[in-house]
Amino acid sequence: MPRRAGAPVSAGIEPSAAIATDRRPASADRRVRVGIIGATGYAGAELIRLLGRHPNVDVVGLQGRDRHDLPIGEIHAHLGGTGLAVDTELPPVDAVFLALPHGAAANLVPAIAAVGTAVIDLGPDFRLRAAGDYPRWYGFDHPRADLLGDAVYGLPELHRPELAALRHAPQAIVGAPGCYPTATLLALAPLARAGLIGDLVVDAKSGVSGAGREAKPELMFGEVNESVKAYGIGGHRHVAEIEQELAAISAATKASNPGIGPVDFLPHLIPMTRGILSACHVRPKRPTSQAELDDLYASAYAGEPFVIVTPTAPATKHVLGSNDARVFVRLDERTGRILAIGVIDNLVKGAAGQAIQAFNLVHGLPETAGLEQLPLAP
Repeated sequence: MPRRAGAPVSAGIEPSAAIATDRRPASADRRVRVGIIGATGYAGAELIRLLGRHPNVDVVGLQGRDRHDLPIGEIHAHLGGTGLAVDTELPPVDAVFLALPHGAAANLVPAIAAVGTAVIDLGPDFRLRAAGDYPRWYGFDHPRADLLGDAVYGLPELHRPELAALRHAPQAIVGAPGCYPTATLLALAPLARAGLIGDLVVDAKSGVSGAGREAKPELMFGEVNESVKAYGIGGHRHVAEIEQELAAISAATKASNPGIGPVDFLPHLIPMTRGILSACHVRPKRPTSQAELDDLYASAYAGEPFVIVTPTAPATKHVLGSNDARVFVRLDERTGRILAIGVIDNLVKGAAGQAIQAFNLVHGLPETAGLEQLPLAP
């Protein structure tokens, strides 16, 4: 298909012949053909790194605006050995990952999904169910509000059945969660199901890679090093996802959680490269005990391949480079409050790894495929 002058980066995407009513590879030797739009940022680089080791995937193309057969090693030196290059079009693919700034994917996804290609969007454009939330939190009117109800929020621990159902759906759109919501929701979900959230304050910290790769004065080494800064005061964008999903949990379980809306959320920038720690301070709606909390979390995450409930407070270093999430819960007998902590690697479980986990479910593959690497240390 010839590329039109001035066409958006999605021009040229065609479905692979394998896409029909079942997205699972037809045979053991058949691999899913994958393309990535937006491979120049940190999340895009992690997609390439992780998918390059996926036993059921062939990364057949990287696409970016105004890039003409540019070797990926010139953008991400550590990926030079892949032999991949960024171009203006993708070859026929079964699935597309998008790692683009907010507002960019909303105009591209409809045409991609319409031809049967599975879409995993790492940006926010298909995370929120209510179209009215986009002008408020992201500053744009969603061009295809009709698709928001069909898109699945890509947190497998909360939406595994819905993600698996996309395997046979004519259109498959996944809105991969943000990094802060992932750590926060995994820390809070068992409490929300039990109707224990009477009041909630979330205090979260992120490494600088969460702000992206674009050069910004406030992210220079001399500004970030040996400094901690609160930001997003008065309403960080990720609050919308946190409130949406806690409300959905409450509705599904018929649990009353007065503290889930509005959520008091304050993020901080920490002088480290990767990692998210979300500390959730909960005033319980009713009396509880440490034994009850231990049972709630053990039951919620029994059998989960990537969520580890820890007996002591976890550190971001414990999950570095992995798709793991570690959660911890403790009742403070003195104050009566519950402390729930979630830690993740913001670029893996908070971005590329979680997107691949959702992709695996959509394609009927083992959920852990390509994601079994252990954390890095030291």
